[in-house]
Amino acid sequence: MEETPRSVGEASTTNFVAARPSSAKTDAVTMKGCGFANLALVGIDREELRGRLAMPEYLRLAMRDCIKRKDSTEIPDHLLLPGGAAADMAPHAPMVVFINPKSGGRHGPVLKERLQQLMTEEQVFDLTEVKPHEFVRYGLACLETLAAKGDECARECREKMRIMVAGGDGTVGWVLGCLGELHKDGKSHIPPVGVIPLGTGNDLSRSFGWGGSFPFAWRSAMKRTLHRATLGSVSRLDSWKIVVSMPSGEVVDPPYSLKPTTEETALDQALDADGDVPPKAKSYEGVFYNYFSIGMDAQVAYGFHHLRNEKPYLAQGPVTNKIIYSSYSCTQGWFCTPCVNNPGLRGLRNIMKIHIKKANCSEWEEIHVPKSVRSIVVLNLYNYGSGRHPWGNLRPKYLEKRGFVEAHCDDGLIEIFGLKQGWHASFVMAQIISAKHIAQAAAIRFELRGGDWKNAFLQMDGEPWKQPMKSDYSTFVEIKKVPFQSLMINGE
Repeated sequence: MEETPRSVGEASTTNFVAARPSSAKTDAVTMKGCGFANLALVGIDREELRGRLAMPEYLRLAMRDCIKRKDSTEIPDHLLLPGGAAADMAPHAPMVVFINPKSGGRHGPVLKERLQQLMTEEQVFDLTEVKPHEFVRYGLACLETLAAKGDECARECREKMRIMVAGGDGTVGWVLGCLGELHKDGKSHIPPVGVIPLGTGNDLSRSFGWGGSFPFAWRSAMKRTLHRATLGSVSRLDSWKIVVSMPSGEVVDPPYSLKPTTEETALDQALDADGDVPPKAKSYEGVFYNYFSIGMDAQVAYGFHHLRNEKPYLAQGPVTNKIIYSSYSCTQGWFCTPCVNNPGLRGLRNIMKIHIKKANCSEWEEIHVPKSVRSIVVLNLYNYGSGRHPWGNLRPKYLEKRGFVEAHCDDGLIEIFGLKQGWHASFVMAQIISAKHIAQAAAIRFELRGGDWKNAFLQMDGEPWKQPMKSDYSTFVEIKKVPFQSLMINGE
């Protein structure tokens, strides 16, 4: 069934377009990511491209100095132009690139060198050396300091800034999260983000037309990618805040995107928890852009994640990762439950309650957890699991019957579906059938209670962790929409 384009509001200065490619365009988008399409751009002149991207040297050096010193309030005199610079000195599309050298089968070092050749050394940031929040707090702030002193070139560069991220979905989410600080500070110019896909799934990259894999002809592909990034329109992306609140004293090993909070609890008090909330709770907060899941798929991801960290030589690229991931999933009871265990015990309904808020509704509503569901996924994007579409292209009559609307990544709603076991998940991922549709929601609360289970496995945007559970008190996971939207550059 062919999709209808999604409609989004237009801003006065930016042309916002649909983020989800239609099914007819999916193959073309994938080919772009592999370096086989858009051949008309092969003849891009390297010096012309550099001229469109590279900021004046004094600005590049000033930004680097501020980041190094972690201070943007004072710029050394030798890095300033007397009287500032005119706006026409600014490039057409000033850009910086963040690169994760651990992604893309360890292609990071050679890709970093190539990007520095095409742009400048100072505009390519290795994430092992410069963190995104350091760039936001000191690099962008450096341009703002200079602009406040009358430097029109710095002002123009700050307002036109675009960012490319060379990495997987987790890396892109990290950068988007740090840019979210600008919304909190009331800044009006938020740099949009494009993707050079180096991860395994790359669903964020696929959703915005950047392809699903690291291109084979990567040297020429980098020129085309950067050129497309200067011209691409901008779409909006919802982001979702997650709060994990557990009995005080429990220790978890959370992913870097999940941070401890200073408050004892940050849960919505409008929902009565029936006395299961502990007297004191330890909370963690984070933001995800693609998906959050609980259950067997997160358990498999957790095992694979630790295997890869313990034996990094196994991580030779996306194809190898997928083979190892598939093999590992067969050893975890995802496909075959051992006879000594009751298969029913693995259903999430034994440990979980789900409450949701529907669109334009302030009341919480309990949702039935389907029998035998062993993984529950909360999905924001159309793409999931390396470009699959588990929610499916649902017919209007079915949507109306279930009270659903067509899913978009900028509509303030999030989709909840279930997977029963590995065989069911395999058919869903092969797009033979749709997943078990559970609900669409504007807010969600999961309540997890131990018993036969001592731990639950959770993940957000590919970052898994093991969550201890108590039998006397519940652990809560609450998901609500972040009040601002992220901006993404379209690669199509």
